[in-house]
Parts: sequence; structure tokens; C-alpha cells
Amino acid sequence: MTLVVRARRVLLPDGERAAAVHTGGGVVTAVTGFDDAPPGVVTLGDDEVLLPGLVDSHVHVNEPGRTEWEGFATATRAAAAGGITTIVDMPLNSVPATTTPEALRVKREVAAGQVAVDVAFWGGAVPGNVDQLRPLHEAGVVGFKCFLLDSGVPEFPPLDDAGLRAALVELASFDGLLIAHSEDEAVIAAAPEPAGGSYPAFLASRPPAAEETAIGRLVAATRDTGARSHVVHLADGDALPLLRAARASGVRVTVETCPHYLTFAAEDVPDRDTAFKCCPPIREAAHREALWGALRAGDVDPPVIDMVVSDHSPCTPELKRLDVGDFGLAWGGIAGLQVALPAVWTGARARGIGLAEVVGWMSAAPARLAGLPGKGAIAVGKDADLVVFAPEERFTVGRLEHRNPVTPYAGRELTGVVRRTWLRGQEADGSPLGRLLNRGDR
Repeated sequence: MTLVVRARRVLLPDGERAAAVHTGGGVVTAVTGFDDAPPGVVTLGDDEVLLPGLVDSHVHVNEPGRTEWEGFATATRAAAAGGITTIVDMPLNSVPATTTPEALRVKREVAAGQVAVDVAFWGGAVPGNVDQLRPLHEAGVVGFKCFLLDSGVPEFPPLDDAGLRAALVELASFDGLLIAHSEDEAVIAAAPEPAGGSYPAFLASRPPAAEETAIGRLVAATRDTGARSHVVHLADGDALPLLRAARASGVRVTVETCPHYLTFAAEDVPDRDTAFKCCPPIREAAHREALWGALRAGDVDPPVIDMVVSDHSPCTPELKRLDVGDFGLAWGGIAGLQVALPAVWTGARARGIGLAEVVGWMSAAPARLAGLPGKGAIAVGKDADLVVFAPEERFTVGRLEHRNPVTPYAGRELTGVVRRTWLRGQEADGSPLGRLLNRGDR
């Protein structure tokens, strides 16, 4: 199948310009001038921009085992509707967790034939599975997720310092990647217990020091072993100096944050509204602004945060405990996969940040992290994953493609609408066009 799309605004690796993007066999075959296009070309409107498909490297699909929380069919339909053409599935909260090659096989079998976008997979690093890391790597996972405190599900226990270092030593032997939920168990144990409907009380139960202490442990272990590590869902702006210093000294650590940390602020979270509960928590506006600043290079310093990904972590409405509004009882996780791009673009636009930077954070950078060289840009040889985006159109968040309706974005006005998505040159209309990817796939 051949497809040619042209627009006055196309985001290319070397900048934005008018162009025609030619595709065939599922890949980009040429990028030419706007007028160099055959009959039947799809021409975008003057209010539209052609983007590369986004890559979301932090999605909890929860299938098999907890499919009532989400599932591959609904997660990938939501992704396609939001301009995300590749997701990377987390090794939890599915049952079994993806901590052995056999569990990966089971997950792939379940996903096959029902994904509307391309899907790759993280493996898990848990106590006692060091001998499974290389086989999982050879089976195609993009890297390994660990927790440095209780994960909330019994089948995915955390690594202590010895376990963390053992995993990193093994991963360093084949240059594998460890991504870590970085909050410290001891710091949280010493904080007030979360209970009731007060958001400030919940926030106090997960203090910034929990992130800083755990990140310090991760950085030290990464430095000592020479391995690669990655901090997931950074919420704490006070951890940025530690990360900046580590990176400047040559420690191979990368960092992500999430749309909800860039959009919301603790001061604005209503009491009892447990749709906002996540871990680490949405912190005060000062932290939000520090995260925005760390995504951009300064006059001297490079960016500290490399990418923005959703950490889509839904559950059933019952588990959110909206009936009692108790932050101590509610499941912690934000559902926001479909609105990730407009949420980030709304905040970026208000701060004078251009669309090219946003797309870099949400497409090229996560594609690099996950080792997916066919993704992340509109360029010859890359997959023909294309998105039509109207950057000035506003909308109010209503019904989404997620399986469950609970999201803190409900009723919020955002700017930027995804009007059309192609996956490898085919219309991504929610039908099962997606492939299951291995690390390194082109």
C-alpha cells in the first residue's frame, strides 16, 4: 500500500517545513517538496501539522490477569486516538508478571490479534530472577522494570540494595537497561500514614525525600556497576540537582516525567477526588515548574529530563474508592494515555515552548530509550507512523477509549486535537493493525 501525505507544516528531524511524505510497504520512502506529490495525495488543512507517531514507553495494559483494569484492545485504541502509534507495556500489573520468558510468551499470545498500534514489552527485575534477565533480553524485551519499594501487587516485589546491584551487574554484562520506580521504603514508613480524604495529608505520606533517597541509591549503584538506568515518573523537582550532577559526572542515567506532573498541582487537587491519586504524588506547583524547566536546555546546562510518557495506570472505578474518597484506600494510578499529547502541548504552548520540542520528548526520546530504531521520526526508512494534529483546536475531555472512565482530566479544557493517525501507512482506526515488537526491530 502506498500513501502520500503533504502539509504546509511537517515536523521532520531537521525542523518544520512544508513537505510531502511518501510511503510504501509500511515505511517512509521519500520526503519531497510540497508540490512534488502524485494525484490522490492527502493534503492537510492549513490548521493542521503532520507529526511522527508518538511512542509511549510507560503503559500499564494489565492483561492478562487484570484485564478488567484495561487490556490490550482498549489501551491500543486509546493510544491510536491520541496519536500514539507505539506503546511499551509494563511488566506489572498483569498476572503473571513479565519476569520470565514464559510469562513474556503468555503475554504475547494474549496480545496477538487485538492490538491497534504496535506494542513492545518491558521485562521485570524482582528478587530471585537475575538468571532470567539475559533470557528475557534475548527474547526481545526492551529493558527491565524494578521497584525500590512495595509495588502494590504481591507478584512484583521490590529490590533491596543488594538485589538492585545484582541486577545492574547482570544487565551491564549485555548493556541492558534498568528502569526504576524510585521511592524509598524507609522514608515513607517514617512519614504519616495516608488515610481519609485530605489531599495534603496524602501528599505528606509520600514526601519528596522518598524520591531523592531512592534516586540517590539508584545513581550510586549505576555508577558503581557501569550499567544503564532510568528514573521513571519523576515528580520531585528537588531531585534535579542530584540527577544533573550524576549525568555531568558520566553516570548513565536517563529520566522521564509524565503529563500529570506537568499539568496538575497539589494546591489544586480537590479533597476526596481520588482520580488524582498516583505514586509518587502530584506535587506542588513549584515542583511542576521545575520539571518543565528541566526538560529544556539552559544557557550552560543540558536538559535533565529526557522525555514525557504517560504512566497510564488505570483500574476499575471501585478500586479508586470514589464512593468514600479515601486517598489511603484508593489505587494509585492516573489514566491519561489518550490525552497525553494535548495535555503536554497545552502546558508547553502556555510557556512558549514549540511543538517540535514536545514531539521530541514524546516520540524520538522514548523510541531511543526502548531501542526501537524504526520509530520516533518522519524519515526515510522509518515506519510510516503519521499523525494529523490541529494544534490550536480546543476541546473538553469527555468520553475516552480507555476501558474505565475515571481520569483527573475529565471535564478539563485542553488545546490540540488528533484528527487522524496512520500506522505504517494504514489508517489507525482501532482495528487490530498493530505488531508485537522486539527491541531493535525496524
